[in-house]
Amino acid sequence: QIQVVESGGGLVQAGGSLRLSCAVSGSTFSTNAIAWYRQAPGKERELVARIKIGSNIDYTDSVKGRFTISRDNTKDTVYLQMNSLKPEDTAVYYCNARLGEKRGGLWFSLNDYWGQGTQVTVSS
Repeated sequence: QIQVVESGGGLVQAGGSLRLSCAVSGSTFSTNAIAWYRQAPGKERELVARIKIGSNIDYTDSVKGRFTISRDNTKDTVYLQMNSLKPEDTAVYYCNARLGEKRGGLWFSLNDYWGQGTQVTVSS
């Protein structure tokens, strides 16, 4: 059974830092991409940062220069380092793993797997 587990959320003052972790386990598929999303109360879920394996890293404009996404291949873990946090960063942060089969350079049977979310609260 594939599991996506986030950790590292919490309460921090504005200007502070947090590091979120996302561990993916139980998969026999290849990883196409790992991404962090967030959802604030009353708002839609939005993409924060994404690593597309073998390709580029993307960030939403509001976090560029403050957040860094990275991957530890040996641990099947992705991190989101969040610096200079602002109250508007307050949200539940979700990890998304897009897994599938890669054959001949093409991807097949891609599916998204989500973690349960971790709360990040930034006080002013």
